[in-house]
Amino acid sequence: MPEPHSFQVKEGMLLGAKFIASPNFNQRPANTQIQLVVIHNISLPPDQFGGGYIQQFFQNQLDWDAHPYFKSIEGMQVSAHLLILRTGEVIQFVNFNDRAWHAGRSRYLGLPECNDYSIGIELEGSDDQAFEPVQYQALAKVVACLQQAYPEILQHLAGHSDIAPQRKTDPGPYFDWMHFRNLLHKEKHIN
Repeated sequence: MPEPHSFQVKEGMLLGAKFIASPNFNQRPANTQIQLVVIHNISLPPDQFGGGYIQQFFQNQLDWDAHPYFKSIEGMQVSAHLLILRTGEVIQFVNFNDRAWHAGRSRYLGLPECNDYSIGIELEGSDDQAFEPVQYQALAKVVACLQQAYPEILQHLAGHSDIAPQRKTDPGPYFDWMHFRNLLHKEKHIN
């Protein structure tokens, strides 16, 4: 697999990522500082990869009849700022200056409503399977880039399970935080 390339943030867009616009966003509250990255996992249908269903879901274009599971999420309107596929490809759905709908009811360090001040990154994956090495590489490159653009997030990386522990389990037990942080550390010292 090819090595993920470098990224740059310009006017809320991740240069080097593919852009597919999601209608599922709104404005962040006035004078809000981006100060957190939230890491998630998603697979549609559960534990199945590829097929473009995640992209369709984030665009409100998912065919609810294409799989029985889709009936259970019918009508939901969600998004993330970024999705990192199993191939390492990075797709942006929402400008970082806008509020993506990824965290739901949540709290980080006592501050509620994480969507207001966070960037949501979905990894194509599940709680039941390991992530691909190229996904960790891409995530480290992306987060290092985001930390340069938004210095407030330097020490603030959380899983969805950290900010909504009663509701969520992702990125799950197979997400290797130590490996990710080591890659991120190396990435920051390369740049």
